[in-house]
Amino acid sequence: MTENTIRLWTPQGFRDDEWTHAAGAEALAGNGRFILPLQVFLDLDADVRRSARERLGVVLQPGDQLDKIAGLLDQLSLVALAFPAFNDGRSFSKAELLRGRHHFAGAIRAVGQVLVDQLPHMLRLGFDEFEISNPVLLRRLAEGRTGLLPVHYQPVARVEPKGEKYSWRRSRAV
Repeated sequence: MTENTIRLWTPQGFRDDEWTHAAGAEALAGNGRFILPLQVFLDLDADVRRSARERLGVVLQPGDQLDKIAGLLDQLSLVALAFPAFNDGRSFSKAELLRGRHHFAGAIRAVGQVLVDQLPHMLRLGFDEFEISNPVLLRRLAEGRTGLLPVHYQPVARVEPKGEKYSWRRSRAV
């Protein structure tokens, strides 16, 4: 495995990536599923966005406003959230808003600098897919070591079982 290797990982393990990052809308003329930059997606004709929904994804950079696509989420199958640097956590907030406030049911993918210690938190926030290039994380995931946390204080994007709850008490992770 070279240092530039990017592999797609989901909680079910590594798999082939059926999505292609495309720079422009002309990619939609071909077959396949495409992740477009935000402005390219926004510039598409509304009828094209609706008819190509199963083939459309968008990538949001940390500085991109989620509100620009909030009303268009029903026209997307995937939202990729970029992590261009390990110390930029704005995409964590976007994932929580996509699941919690906007009830986005499509896939949320992390792209860029996904590191070992971030993965458990990303899973708890509702990320489904990860483009992994970090060699340490690639090795750990290949060994089946996800680093999931056994207990937590914060709420989670995934539904927890019903029952008596105390906000100050730890909950066992699901």
